[in-house]
Amino acid sequence: MDQTTLLYIMTAFVIIAALALSIQAGMLVALNSKTKMLQEKINPLVDKISPLVPKVESLVESTKVTVEQSKVQIVEITTKVSEIMDRANDIIGSARNQVAMVEEVVNEATARAKVQMERVELVLDDTINRAHETVATVHNGIMRPLQELNGIAVGVKAALAFLARNNRPSVAQATSDEEMFI
Repeated sequence: MDQTTLLYIMTAFVIIAALALSIQAGMLVALNSKTKMLQEKINPLVDKISPLVPKVESLVESTKVTVEQSKVQIVEITTKVSEIMDRANDIIGSARNQVAMVEEVVNEATARAKVQMERVELVLDDTINRAHETVATVHNGIMRPLQELNGIAVGVKAALAFLARNNRPSVAQATSDEEMFI
């Protein structure tokens, strides 16, 4: 490349840079004027808001105090709730233990009642068997001999009646006992 060509290229770039700087300067002037216009628009609003700033600051301060108090209360409530939950868990554990003990006592009482019922049933069966044996003994020991004595007495009575009459009774005079033999 030749020196003149290089000079022309450099001149072109310098012109481009000058144009860019000019455009930037124009933009800065325009930006400055817009900023001043916005500041003029904002100043009346700031003048209107400025009496509210102390009130807002006091509100912010009271809000901070309230938030801090709320944090303290939340911590207190959390500790109390955890204590209550611990007590409730202890009570539930105690209730479970008592229910287990009651269940054990009920199961033991049920088992004992079953054993006692079986014993009562055995005693009742033994008593009934003895009553049957006693009835059989009374029947065989007392009633049968009484029936035999009654039969003998009836026989003796019939014999005495026969001997006392010396006559043979007629069929018309037959008694119910004698009718069975006729």
